[in-house]
Amino acid sequence: MRRRNTATKDAVLSVLHSTGKAMSQGAIEKEIGVDINRATIYRVLNRYCEDGVLHRIVADDGRQYFALCVECDKKQKPLHHFHFRCEKCETIECLPEPVHFSISNDYKVEKVNCVLTGICKDCVNS
Repeated sequence: MRRRNTATKDAVLSVLHSTGKAMSQGAIEKEIGVDINRATIYRVLNRYCEDGVLHRIVADDGRQYFALCVECDKKQKPLHHFHFRCEKCETIECLPEPVHFSISNDYKVEKVNCVLTGICKDCVNS
């Protein structure tokens, strides 16, 4: 289904493009800087996830983060799509390399949601 463009949709995408990082709804709302209803932002984020433009990351801190699907093929998240959350600068990023894991053949993995937590390469070197 084709969805119409709105100023809110454009603002959300603009923020995510400019930062290049996964962001929480609150961080996106703060970065937009104009008064937009929180529910409207959530609706936009959820629709972008449904349409394969964004993917949702549920981090170990329980918060949801949203990132652009830069390397998602045909609106599908890669199976081995892991993320890294920095405890120092509080950013979340998609890891550029696949993370390999093994699981018994008795299981069929359809989706992976994994966040590794520690100190990112930028913070380690600063």
